[in-house]
Amino acid sequence: MTPELEVQKAIRDRLNSDATVNEWVPAGNILDTNQRPAPRPAIILGESQSVDEGADLKRTRTRIFHTLHIWVREPSLERSKAIAGAIRAAVRLGRLALPEGLHCADLLVSSQRFLRDPDGEHSHGVVTLEILITEAQP
Repeated sequence: MTPELEVQKAIRDRLNSDATVNEWVPAGNILDTNQRPAPRPAIILGESQSVDEGADLKRTRTRIFHTLHIWVREPSLERSKAIAGAIRAAVRLGRLALPEGLHCADLLVSSQRFLRDPDGEHSHGVVTLEILITEAQP
């Protein structure tokens, strides 16, 4: 079991089950893919990075940074920002549900960035989540 994969699954479950997120982006358009998605709007489960917290010698605390990419067909950034707001509200609902052996100690939106795609037809939002995980000792 890798904490990064379990966190990604839990994030997707949270977004898929949140009514406000699904008003903006259907659950079927919340994807883990490595190319621009065909559906619009979409939330793409993106890159992640794990950093040892260094809080103790047991090395049981890991901070995971996980990106979510928002894609919308629109010339403005309005819907991208609204979707990011729905994601932020879903994140604030509480800790992620993780399998036994992992505990979500903290969860927050650490940054949001909004970009206009050069094609002039799409907007792109990048939301970075920060998750502090504690692993049970074997």
